[in-house]
Amino acid sequence: MKETTGSTGHPSDDGNRILDGAALKALAHPLRVQLLEVLSSYGPQTASSIGKRVGESSGATSYHLRQLARHGLVREVERGSARERWWERPRGSLTLSTPELEQDPTTREATRQVNRQFERGRSEALATFMASGSESIPPEWADAAVIATMNAHLTVDQLAALARDMSEIFREKLDAYRSEPGTPGTRPVQIHFNAFPLIDPQETT
Repeated sequence: MKETTGSTGHPSDDGNRILDGAALKALAHPLRVQLLEVLSSYGPQTASSIGKRVGESSGATSYHLRQLARHGLVREVERGSARERWWERPRGSLTLSTPELEQDPTTREATRQVNRQFERGRSEALATFMASGSESIPPEWADAAVIATMNAHLTVDQLAALARDMSEIFREKLDAYRSEPGTPGTRPVQIHFNAFPLIDPQETT
């Protein structure tokens, strides 16, 4: 399984990155994944503004942002006054798992921890929208959202080809619509696409 996560904003020369073992281990902390997700969804933030979003002190978020910066997962950006340090996530996608990384037990466990936290965040975001989206956002935004599930029987080669083709289509289409964070009339939007073989409990007992 190859897990990827993308950042907000227009594509740039930052490109896509396959995380090495050191970066994965640095990211394998629930709060650090949260910080990365906030920057991905809402654009540049200060340690204080991120802290308000995740319910942590600015001291804690500042420390973890610096640790992420050591591995190039976030970076400082010039914005606002010199008294505030602003942070952003470099644009492009992160690949969290490769066959090579899976061979190292410690790296494999770090990958699983990061994936679990990303999935927890995705599930919580979807649950929040399902529970109160129609009440907390304008109706036209709720009407524009789509939650879709499709099922199919595929060979392993078909699954690999479908996942690759759909990833390319999503990236191509999304690039045509991206806006910079804070552009008037925009809201943070999260797009999911999952393609995976279902595990039949009867086949594992």
